[in-house]
Amino acid sequence: MPLTDLTLAECLALRPDLDEPAGLDAFWQRTLDTTPDHPTAPRFTPVDTGLTQVTTYDAVVPGFAGEPVRGWLHLPAGAREPLGCVVEFLGYGRGRGLPHEQLLWAAAGYAHFLMDTRGQGWSTAAGDTPDTAPLSGSVPGFLTRGVESPQDHYYRRVFTDAVRCVEAVRAHPAVDPAKVVVTGVSQGGGIALATAALVPGLAGVMADVPFLCDIRRAVRIADRPPYTEVAEYLRLHRDRAATVLDTLSHVDAALLASRATAPALFSIAMMDEICPPSTCFAAYHRYGGPKDLRVYEFNGHEGGGAHHRRAQLTWLRELLTAPGPATAGAPAAPYDAQHA
Repeated sequence: MPLTDLTLAECLALRPDLDEPAGLDAFWQRTLDTTPDHPTAPRFTPVDTGLTQVTTYDAVVPGFAGEPVRGWLHLPAGAREPLGCVVEFLGYGRGRGLPHEQLLWAAAGYAHFLMDTRGQGWSTAAGDTPDTAPLSGSVPGFLTRGVESPQDHYYRRVFTDAVRCVEAVRAHPAVDPAKVVVTGVSQGGGIALATAALVPGLAGVMADVPFLCDIRRAVRIADRPPYTEVAEYLRLHRDRAATVLDTLSHVDAALLASRATAPALFSIAMMDEICPPSTCFAAYHRYGGPKDLRVYEFNGHEGGGAHHRRAQLTWLRELLTAPGPATAGAPAAPYDAQHA
């Protein structure tokens, strides 16, 4: 596929001045300070998967407004001490699927929590967490759900779910709360960046071809969904552009990323037609903590795939065994081009 966005040199030099809404920090503080009247505790129920080397639990975590969010917690069988944990968020349309499907991080010796994304699970793997908010007035998909108000927007609920899942994992006796890393591809990468901004003290972040970054630019240049959902909505509602873009700025992961401080490993694909590379670079350049980067110049939204998983395994091992988080993950060069 051809290069459709800025060149790599232009992206490396990019320093976008994004429009940050007034009161962004207060908005998220109010959101996370809101708790249900009758909170429930997270539940972890053992699941018989037929596997002998990984122990799996069906997790139910009270998320936004106390609503149940499902997930899988995988632990290496026989682990006897608190483990480093990878909390993973899923790509657009994906659900948590079956309990034996995603075992890489547990096989590497980490606890692994996979969060189901509310309302999703229609594209590749089934989901078990409904989104209870009304759907009127939205283009099919999720970007325009509640897009008339930051208070009602879909990703306000999802980001809150993610924060609550990290909190639940940190409190689990099998997990070392100082060694929790968040990760995800595409939508999952955007959620990971937002979570890193909203949860202090994470050990690390791994964001791959992240979605929800520099949304104002993305909805103008992306020619494939999901960003096209916003363009379609504004094509129908010509008088609402200012309102819609203001709402989306409250969930823009590139804006939130400046608040994050944990060491981060990004991956960006230069021929990505779904999450244009310039929008991913906006998040990378604005990221508030030490950061490293892998660029895949000849790949689309699939990014680095298995090659990048290998890089992540090495980066994570070094991160969680380093003497301290202050210097872990600091880049040795502006970028490291990887050729799959």
